[in-house]
Amino acid sequence: QLDLVESGGRLVQAGDSLGLSCLASGRTFKSHDMAWFRQTPGPGKEREFVGVVSWNGYRTHYSDSVKGRFTISRDNAKNTIYLQMNSLKPEDTAVYYCAAVLLDRGFPSRHPSSYGTWGQGTQVTVSS
Repeated sequence: QLDLVESGGRLVQAGDSLGLSCLASGRTFKSHDMAWFRQTPGPGKEREFVGVVSWNGYRTHYSDSVKGRFTISRDNAKNTIYLQMNSLKPEDTAVYYCAAVLLDRGFPSRHPSSYGTWGQGTQVTVSS
């Protein structure tokens, strides 16, 4: 069993930088590609893919909306993945979730249905 706990979300101003962390517990962490998603409130809103890092940290893939501004990384020795967010914009405001991919999925997996374990989320608010 894998459990995920995000941290680091807070209120920042547009143009600021912010780092998020996701600490995993469970022996299978090192086998999973890991991703960040985000979600804004509203009926029918699906979780939006942000970025994914491969199980060994060698490959990353990002959504077009964050490419060049966000960096995802992992430290398998610490059972942790990170999301470094630079040049934040008000439209980046959301609850950010980390997720572990289902082990039968290929890289990169961008859809929430490919992920079987989720954290509880951490709120990021970017003021203009």
